[in-house]
Amino acid sequence: MISEKGFVLENGTELPFLGFGTWLVKEEKIILDALASGYRHIDTARKYENEKMVGNALRQCGIPRRELFLTSKVWKTDLGYDKTMASFEASLKDLQVQYLDLFLIHWPLPFPGADWKPLVTESWRALERLYDEGAVRAIGVCNFLPQHLLHVLKTANTVPMIDQFEFHPGYPQYETLQFCQSRGIQAEAWSPLGRGRLLEDPLVLELAKKYGKSPAQICLRFCLQNNVLPLPKSSAPERMKANLDIFDFEIEQEDIYRLLTMPRQAGRGFIRSILNKVESRLSTYLDR
Repeated sequence: MISEKGFVLENGTELPFLGFGTWLVKEEKIILDALASGYRHIDTARKYENEKMVGNALRQCGIPRRELFLTSKVWKTDLGYDKTMASFEASLKDLQVQYLDLFLIHWPLPFPGADWKPLVTESWRALERLYDEGAVRAIGVCNFLPQHLLHVLKTANTVPMIDQFEFHPGYPQYETLQFCQSRGIQAEAWSPLGRGRLLEDPLVLELAKKYGKSPAQICLRFCLQNNVLPLPKSSAPERMKANLDIFDFEIEQEDIYRLLTMPRQAGRGFIRSILNKVESRLSTYLDR
């Protein structure tokens, strides 16, 4: 659902239309600039190794905790009930907060070929306990495909409220999006700008000129019009502000379909990164 202020989760929790991603962000100033630009949703994770920095910035910003929406995630090496609970407590300590607004399982597979189902089940049981006790306002998953979500749904008492996955023009993962939306699971987009490569894509540039907006604004508006919450990041305050300025125009449906069906572009997530490395090494070997 959508309200005037943002998206509304199945349990009634509201969160802003956009969040600020912190993957690879290591400077407090960037977080402070994002907050000064108007962001109130900050997305981090144990894997990012920057929770202490984020916590320090949140303490300095002067914004009341109740006005912020803070997300963190338990990494795949900490799957299982006890490890998930310990990861949560470590995140609270580093972030210097008493609760999280959203806590996610970051990745379903601890390693290729792993028996992931019992680990995910136990981690989800830990998240449900945290939610029931009021330590988190909402719980969900990250990088879960429909088959992973189906397993959680079969064993869960509480349905995941969010699935965060890579989503942008050229890589909308539409099957996952449709699955989530058919079950009331809010979709969030990491890498909504395709790691920056979409900013030079011919179609995105064409639409930016047509609507009088930047390529980044086209990508972010594309997310919103598909009811997906984007999590852009930037180190420049002027771009931070521009990324929030996407509510005074609408992309025509024909152009939305063009973006949905364009050739695959930009990042494919960790799996694609691994495949690229393998392909590169194989190519080098064959050229010898």
